[in-house]
Amino acid sequence: MKELKIAIIGAGSTYTPELIEGLINKQKSLPLKELYLMDIEDRKLNIVGGLAKRMIEHADMGCKVVLTKDLDEALKGASFVLAQIRVGKLPARVLDEKIPLKYGLLGQETNGIGGFFKGMRTIPEIMKIAHKMEELCPDAWLINFSNPSGMIAEAVLNNTKIKMLGLCNVPINTIDSIKKKMELPNAEVEYIGLNHLAWITGIRQDGVDYLQKAIDEGVNGAVMSNIPAFSFTHDLIKVVGAIPTSYLIYYYYKDAQLEKAKAAEKCRGEVCMEIEETLLEKYSDVTLYSKPEELSKRGGARYSEVAINLVNSIYNDINDIQVVNCLNNGAIPFMDDNDAVEVCARIGRDGAKVIKTNYHNPHIEELMKQVKAYEKHAVKAALTGDKDEALRALLVNPLVGDYKKAKPCFDELLEVHKAHLPQFFKDEK
Repeated sequence: MKELKIAIIGAGSTYTPELIEGLINKQKSLPLKELYLMDIEDRKLNIVGGLAKRMIEHADMGCKVVLTKDLDEALKGASFVLAQIRVGKLPARVLDEKIPLKYGLLGQETNGIGGFFKGMRTIPEIMKIAHKMEELCPDAWLINFSNPSGMIAEAVLNNTKIKMLGLCNVPINTIDSIKKKMELPNAEVEYIGLNHLAWITGIRQDGVDYLQKAIDEGVNGAVMSNIPAFSFTHDLIKVVGAIPTSYLIYYYYKDAQLEKAKAAEKCRGEVCMEIEETLLEKYSDVTLYSKPEELSKRGGARYSEVAINLVNSIYNDINDIQVVNCLNNGAIPFMDDNDAVEVCARIGRDGAKVIKTNYHNPHIEELMKQVKAYEKHAVKAALTGDKDEALRALLVNPLVGDYKKAKPCFDELLEVHKAHLPQFFKDEK
């Protein structure tokens, strides 16, 4: 088998030990020879990279580990590129979350106007990585779990030649939670939607679909640690006609989540900053060579499993079923082929072969199409810096919509993030 070079872009992230753990667990099937850890910040790269090196050495993997700030060096000859970047880091997230509250809008990392601005900062940088890959490792796979994952997939898959799949840890946690609650360990679970806007639409085992039973019982999916505690009511689940995944809390209980955000002593970004500093302190311990338990509080449960399973299935042509962000290509009949969607697919050497469904639910179709229209406007705005296009996106977004709120909030966030949004200021001298 071909020896592997893997590059992790954004390797200073405190999530990186999750990925290293995954690589260690799969070392028999993934003959990793070179691991390049790339980041732009010295402190985090050295601390997190130091722990990663110790973990690899302790596992006796015989793998060369290189810490670098040079993107070209990291990408050249890579087989897989794992992207987990956060443009503006956590302080930018705090602004995304807190400023919208002044205008009566929900501030959230991936949804609403906060998520929109994360996309505006992130998409151009991911596109730079993708275009560099076209030069330096054109046959490599880009595996992205930078947020907003769905919008990034929409941009990259429709505007570059790179082979790319987007990931999230919501599907695996939701699916396993549903199987456990329904006591159906071998069920095939159908998962349909966009990233952070998805539903369970089938629970099949031994020729029987248990979806209606789950609806009748008001079964909820997994609660994510980075989302305020919630439970979808039995009545809501019956109205929807499917099992909502966690991020739909922001759509179905929008006002309640807004009030929770306003009442919170600290926003999630501020909490994450504290968790991150605690983790970096632990990672600095030169006697530490394993992932600390505190990482689970950061909200990335099972990212390593999801990401490295995907790499393993492509590299070893396993053809197992995983949930990924990819082009629709007929998977969901009411979406366009070039829409990036989050669906079940068979993963092998050629990437994702989507599993087509005949499922039709008018409510899901209507909400997906509305949010997909928002994503397409948003991607265009991110790539062009067109402010009018940006506002069109926000007016379509179900979590924004009101021009008198959207325009001043947009203007303020645009100004505070100016350093990371050059595409919107290219006419300034």
